[in-house]
Amino acid sequence: MNVEEIVMKIITHSGNAKSDAVEAIQAAKGKDIAAANELIEKSEAELLHAHHVQTSLIQNEACGNKAEVTLFLVHAQDHLMNAITFKDLAKEFVELYESMNK
Repeated sequence: MNVEEIVMKIITHSGNAKSDAVEAIQAAKGKDIAAANELIEKSEAELLHAHHVQTSLIQNEACGNKAEVTLFLVHAQDHLMNAITFKDLAKEFVELYESMNK
């Protein structure tokens, strides 16, 4: 797999993770905490996939196969970090909605 394919996988999985986190907040807002928690789990699974792909880049670099740092790669990293942050905040929102609805 070339660097562009790796970068696209990071972007795709990160985007899916963020979308799942947004849906989790909406589900919690609609008082469907079970669905919200399932969506958080889906988000975490997508982030795990993105991390595995990112790790392949790191492992390649450790073996001496350094990838060129391009704007495309930086963009992928930005997507990943934003998705992680959004998922973490979504978990907090779900917990907040859950406690409000008790």
